[in-house]
Amino acid sequence: MNYEETLQYLSELGKFGSHLGLERIQGLLVELNHPERRFKTIHITGTNGKGSVAAFLSTILLSAGLKVGTYTSPHFVKYNERITVDGQDISDENFAALATEVAAAEKKFMAKGGTQPTQFEVLTAMCFLHFAKVKVDYGVIEVGMGGLWDSTNVIVPELSIITNVTLEHTEVLGKTVAAISEQKAGIIKPNVPVVTGAWDEALQVIKHKAEQTHSAVYAYGTQFEAGSPRFTAKEQTFTFKTDDNRQEFTIKLLGEHQLINAALATMAAWLLCSQEKTITVEAIRKGLYNTKWPGRLEIIADEPTVILDGAHNPSGITVLRKALDKYYLKGKRFFVFGMMKDKDIKQVVGILFRPTDKIFTVPADAGPRAASPELLAEAIGPQAEIRHDITAAYQEALAQATPEDTVIVCGSLYLVGSFKALEQKG
Repeated sequence: MNYEETLQYLSELGKFGSHLGLERIQGLLVELNHPERRFKTIHITGTNGKGSVAAFLSTILLSAGLKVGTYTSPHFVKYNERITVDGQDISDENFAALATEVAAAEKKFMAKGGTQPTQFEVLTAMCFLHFAKVKVDYGVIEVGMGGLWDSTNVIVPELSIITNVTLEHTEVLGKTVAAISEQKAGIIKPNVPVVTGAWDEALQVIKHKAEQTHSAVYAYGTQFEAGSPRFTAKEQTFTFKTDDNRQEFTIKLLGEHQLINAALATMAAWLLCSQEKTITVEAIRKGLYNTKWPGRLEIIADEPTVILDGAHNPSGITVLRKALDKYYLKGKRFFVFGMMKDKDIKQVVGILFRPTDKIFTVPADAGPRAASPELLAEAIGPQAEIRHDITAAYQEALAQATPEDTVIVCGSLYLVGSFKALEQKG
């Protein structure tokens, strides 16, 4: 397959939807001679912060002179963004070659009676195969959904990270925080340490699972924390604290949540130091400072400040609102806002918007999951104006904003992806 044929292949797979379970990915990996066993891994799950922690940790490992593969989802513009090595997206040529090889394995698996793999399972197999072929030292692997039955959960990592647990994907993962925590804790492997930012009920579930698997738990707020924060509109400094250590670090990612995410990655790096002597304090410091993570409080312009943020659930939107209130109190706020209709629109709207804000509601993408601009405007009220073109809404917001104002494109990772794609074309 060439690249265009690969995209068509993946699109066809997308029609089969998402089905949790490990039998299909295990079947693919058998046919591929288990590429996931040929490199070390770190496994990351959680409701929010997975991608940021993956970015922090990958950049730390890269700063330590290691070869690092990173697997994240979803992508903004191209599938290639999901599979990176040393911070570089996989090439179109390599992406197509991997898809061709995995498609052949899929045919062999199904000929033996296996059921149709999903799109995410094929992408996961492609990721593992690529990392094995280029011989990464570490693969930093982000869970797609949940943990226990996610197709990434075929690895035995050096350590596991569970960022936090709140209500999400309740139709699949469970209706309570406890039930969802059981799914997240499913990535914990015997005698593999766990780093977590979870609290209360979720933390108790994680600790119980870790006790069963004889896995050490390092919990934010108990074994480590990010203290004494100082911030500007461009960066944040914090003190990483454990019982026997204090180190000051600076990050460029904004928001109080990123201090916790940075601390989680730092704790993970600290645990890896014993087996990787190149992971020094200076490597951690350099890695944290150089970390970038698009689509999360991403500033793309000044005067007016333009921010892209893919937060799409109440906990993520709360983080966005706190950051706006902390860093951008001056001037008015103009939103280009789109969501998926299966998200908690009413709660998100209640958290994010002030009575003085101006909101242009737009479709997050062209698919059936996107909430219509009319539906969003109805949930918001009279301060919302319906638009069906993202670029036109954005240009209108810029035209009305003064240099002191803030323009925010938010509500969905899909919206941010659509916006980035349109900006690249423009």
